[in-house]
Amino acid sequence: MGKRRGERELLRGLSKKQKKHLREFGEEHPFYDKVLLLLVLHLCFPFQSENSDKSSAESDSETEVEQVSVYHKLLATLKTSPESESEEEEDESESEEAGESETEMDSEGSQEAGETDGGEEDKDDVPEREKGSLVEGFVKCSTDTAEQTLGQDETDGADTSYDPSHGVIEEFTDLKHESEFSLETNFMEEESGDCSADKRDSNSSQAFPEDPFKQHMDKELEEKEVEKMSTLPKTSSQSKWPWLGQLTFFSTLEKQKTLKAYKEVDVKQLYLHKPLESTWPKVNKQFLSSVNKPSDPYFTPLQRELFCIMNTYRDLFYPERNALTNGEEIRHVYCLHALNHVLKANAQVLSNNTKRRNQKPGTDSDDYRDQGLTRPKVLMIVPFRECALRIVHIFISLLEVNEKRKIDVSNKKRFKGEFGSDPEEKPPNLKRPEDYEAVFAGNIDDHFRIGVAILQKSMRLYAPFYSSDIIIASPLGMRTVIGAEGEKKRDFDFLSSIEILIIDQADIYLMQNWEHVLHLMKHMNLLPLDSHGVDFSRVRMLNLNNWSKYYRQTLVFSALQEPQINSVFNKHCFNYVGQVAIRNVPLSGSISHVVVQLPHVFRRLEAENLTSVIDARFQFFINKVLPEYRDAIMSHTLIYVPSYFDYVRLRNYFKKEDLNFTHICEYTKKAGVCRARRFFLKGEKQFLLFTERFHFYKRYTIKGIRNLIFYELPTYCHFYSEICNMMKATDNGVDATWTCTVLYSKYDAQKLAAAVGIDRAAQMLQSKKNVHLFVTGEN
Repeated sequence: MGKRRGERELLRGLSKKQKKHLREFGEEHPFYDKVLLLLVLHLCFPFQSENSDKSSAESDSETEVEQVSVYHKLLATLKTSPESESEEEEDESESEEAGESETEMDSEGSQEAGETDGGEEDKDDVPEREKGSLVEGFVKCSTDTAEQTLGQDETDGADTSYDPSHGVIEEFTDLKHESEFSLETNFMEEESGDCSADKRDSNSSQAFPEDPFKQHMDKELEEKEVEKMSTLPKTSSQSKWPWLGQLTFFSTLEKQKTLKAYKEVDVKQLYLHKPLESTWPKVNKQFLSSVNKPSDPYFTPLQRELFCIMNTYRDLFYPERNALTNGEEIRHVYCLHALNHVLKANAQVLSNNTKRRNQKPGTDSDDYRDQGLTRPKVLMIVPFRECALRIVHIFISLLEVNEKRKIDVSNKKRFKGEFGSDPEEKPPNLKRPEDYEAVFAGNIDDHFRIGVAILQKSMRLYAPFYSSDIIIASPLGMRTVIGAEGEKKRDFDFLSSIEILIIDQADIYLMQNWEHVLHLMKHMNLLPLDSHGVDFSRVRMLNLNNWSKYYRQTLVFSALQEPQINSVFNKHCFNYVGQVAIRNVPLSGSISHVVVQLPHVFRRLEAENLTSVIDARFQFFINKVLPEYRDAIMSHTLIYVPSYFDYVRLRNYFKKEDLNFTHICEYTKKAGVCRARRFFLKGEKQFLLFTERFHFYKRYTIKGIRNLIFYELPTYCHFYSEICNMMKATDNGVDATWTCTVLYSKYDAQKLAAAVGIDRAAQMLQSKKNVHLFVTGEN
């Protein structure tokens, strides 16, 4: 009985094909060997769930040598032909038949086992059934995951992007909508009713051989050129444009032709994708005025010159972005450039899909290399959710040709709920400067990330990263995904093939956490750790050669010239076409906007190098500046400290010396802020330590200031005049006792020029005098 029962157990997990092979040859086919089957499943499904990993734990030791073969993994990730897909469908149908026969055998076996052993065999058979149905378990796991993803898409108003249990599903998988938004499985005819129009769009790059997109992406670098870019210094040249002003061009390769600004724009010169030619004038109409010539109905003068640079795929650093004046103009023009790039790239893929489907068998398909190692092409870094909301609205407006041809946007309701703002949340009767209201308008949450998939007439918000064309995120949102070394849940493969990186409002990240930006730049365009199902026959050679960073265009927009931002632009941008930086010097500084009559004393400190200036500043302050303010006469002294680390150092020193002071920083609670302001106003505390980041986020007016010390020049030049003008809020009328002292070094040249003007700054840096006095407010 035991022998017959053992034979039944062996037959129980076999399909009809396996039983037939067993009767004919007396043994199982090698393909159905469990160890080999687990190896094949591991190669075909490297991203399988933890349950399948556990079920295959027993065979890991036997297949360890085969699993580490990179060649086999590479072969397993290649896209299959239509014939192989039909074979997979047959295998699935056979597995379903096997499941039915297996159920019949189980029912018969359980009856016999129940007659002999009282049902004890059922418990022992459970692990064997789990092993035998590994494929079924994987399919069931995938189905459950797809149902979860669909449930998330249908849920509005619930933010699951930071939930560890939902984050991986939402950001890195695309099971339910893969066929709808997949570039590899869509064709031109299926996506649009007007086939001829779409074909014209896809072949626009062939009609115009000077198309910048084709020129940039089809350029094949040589190894000598790559070595030259990584070793030789960049050469620079100067040019002056009517609107942008002084431009500096950088390049490592042979000297490029001098780029000239467009005086008048011809739409054919821009090589815009077909829908954008008609939608852009309507979307950008709000910025056009009567000043624009009738022959240029597309751009403002600033937009025209910026797009002239963007369209050549050069890197760009524009440090004169202003939220009040030109912020929205710039946002519209870089959205146009990013969307134009994505539409051209996707149209090229869809067109090649059609060509490959219609090509004869045996034809070489190496001419269709049109993709990266991962799908995301554009990464847009913005500080707040409100910025992402406006960008998505611009995309939708640019894609909607007219009211009859509305674009299908999925998850739109959820997006508005999570990224929109409630007007009632804003406290009433708060008076803040206009630039503050412009920067902090709407939803100012700084932890977010969202993928956007675009396929001609449809857009999917909250698309998983590996199925997205554009990723919009904040530095903090990207940092939580990228993670740090040693963390289990981290991923940055989706950054491997980014072709356009846009960093907008870079100055705000200095007030958030600049380390997040540096961490992101270190993980840009690295080779992915996994294949993510890519078809290597469609991948461009530049991506396979790990030269993606030399083709990436980086656009940086900031409100100020700052060494840290310049460092990112100079050290992390490797575009083979070159870089362009706008370098206009301020003629008049922020000191000219001080309205109170106030003497400004600038005291120069000496430092051997940039790393020693921090300690030199601290020693200069406690030895030469602070003793002059210890007298009771010099009460009501506010010390403005831009760096939080300097603030902590000064706070600890003041506590150690038992000085009569109070302090306010960005981490101080509201009750502590009110208490410190009251003590300082009444004179109960002689000193007030005040951080720049608190002023950036709150913009409170500090009353009672009589003596002002700038421990370091402000990051934002207009903060200098704002802090000085706070003195007019004092009503005691002791104007003659007001003082202002500023500490600076030769390494503060940019901040000094922004504060006092380029001419005065040059005199102060060249002069050997340590004290310079200026008086404002005479008029």
